[in-house]
Amino acid sequence: MLDAAEILKARILIVDDQKANVLLLEQMLRNAGYMHITSTMDPHAVCPLHLAHRYHLILLDLQMPDMDGFQVMEGLKEIETTGYLPVLVITAQPAHKLRALQAGAKDFVSKPFDLIEVQTRIHNMLEVRLLYQKLDNYNKILEQTVLERTAELRESEARFKSLTELSSDWYWEQDSQGKFTKISGPVIEMLGIATDDTSGVSGVAATGRWNEAERAQLNDNIANRRPFLDFVYSRTNADGTLQYLQVSGEPMFDSTSLFIGYRGIGMDVTDRMHRDQEERHLRGDTNKIVDGTD
Repeated sequence: MLDAAEILKARILIVDDQKANVLLLEQMLRNAGYMHITSTMDPHAVCPLHLAHRYHLILLDLQMPDMDGFQVMEGLKEIETTGYLPVLVITAQPAHKLRALQAGAKDFVSKPFDLIEVQTRIHNMLEVRLLYQKLDNYNKILEQTVLERTAELRESEARFKSLTELSSDWYWEQDSQGKFTKISGPVIEMLGIATDDTSGVSGVAATGRWNEAERAQLNDNIANRRPFLDFVYSRTNADGTLQYLQVSGEPMFDSTSLFIGYRGIGMDVTDRMHRDQEERHLRGDTNKIVDGTD
């Protein structure tokens, strides 16, 4: 809501070719406490004045020589690109009221003035206008905040992706149907995916023989949308050697909690697994010697 001080600080322009009417409206507004009042008897000056000061309210007489109020409003429409004309028309002709509203005016008062009515209409119109502007400013701030947060999220995602690429051999994303949508690193070669089938690929090519039990466990995690960390599975290459791959993944959901796929990282841990096996073998031999079983 607005307090009284905000309304009284509004910028008001009085436009009338009769000096007596201008003086009467000026005095009424000052007595009511309005602080920023401008007036002109020249209708040609209205658009330049409004362009420079962006008045919250224009009290506009319709019947003026050379250029009437309807022509003034046509000029104001070129300035107010949103289509909102902050105009309260003043007319002695009842037939002009509907035409003025159709031309874009927001309200009207009749001559001769009822000062209480004029003051009330001015207050109400200013309250609506200032609330509208406050809402518009809030929406602009909100839009800017969203843009800034989106940029921050994109920067954060880029940093995350960079870190995952440094700490792993590949980064991957799949959609809800299991098709790869993003691949970074040598995942194609490591998983045996055909190089001409990366768009929309839903699985891996039959390069080597996968450990079926391990693959079944991995597929079960994905099918049930469970996160998994450092899961190791293996395959036998065409030359008979074993290759070990380690993957970590998590399900992705949109803002409505709808499952949209998986993302994760992976690496070839064959060398590490072979080293671990050798170390276990050496520890086993050492234990035999200690136990005297050799």
